[in-house]
Amino acid sequence: MSHFLLFRGLLCLFYLYFFGATRKKMKIYFSHGKESGPRGSKIKRLAFIAKERGCDVDSVDYTDILDPDLRVERLLGILRQEKDSFLLVGSSMGAYVSLVASEYLHTKGVFLMAPALYIPSYKRQTYCLNHQNIELVHGWSDDVIPFENSIRFAQKANCTLHLIDGDHRLNSSIEVVANLFEKFLSQLGCEKAL
Repeated sequence: MSHFLLFRGLLCLFYLYFFGATRKKMKIYFSHGKESGPRGSKIKRLAFIAKERGCDVDSVDYTDILDPDLRVERLLGILRQEKDSFLLVGSSMGAYVSLVASEYLHTKGVFLMAPALYIPSYKRQTYCLNHQNIELVHGWSDDVIPFENSIRFAQKANCTLHLIDGDHRLNSSIEVVANLFEKFLSQLGCEKAL
């Protein structure tokens, strides 16, 4: 009987370690674009996927700040309080914000959609490439941010770039974006919760 109880106890510890309270959750911070908000349709769709995988999510509200570099400061202020590992996800100006913030703090990865990179009015024109897990998604028909900017960055960063059918908002391709995001999370070890 005592061997059975010992086995059962070890089994419970194993389960808790891999699936329960002792396993730290990944936190995902979403940064929206210039003219959208923290509860946009893309963010809601991707946040749902992240939650399905047991991740905590936070969508930072930048609607009171137009300057992209002040948005970076807001995000850094939040991230400096973070104790667990985190992932940054951004769209358009929010992608710029996420990428620049990732240069100052260790993040597990950065997922960028239609990133506003190499924009002449933005402070940063070069980007430090201090981590491996960067993935970009950009629409071929984007008439706001040229997809060539993403190609330029991806070549320098030697990272994955998905050029897909879609415009700047990528709303018509949201399921493609969602599938790419799901694969990205899997590569980082965020598996679906049981």
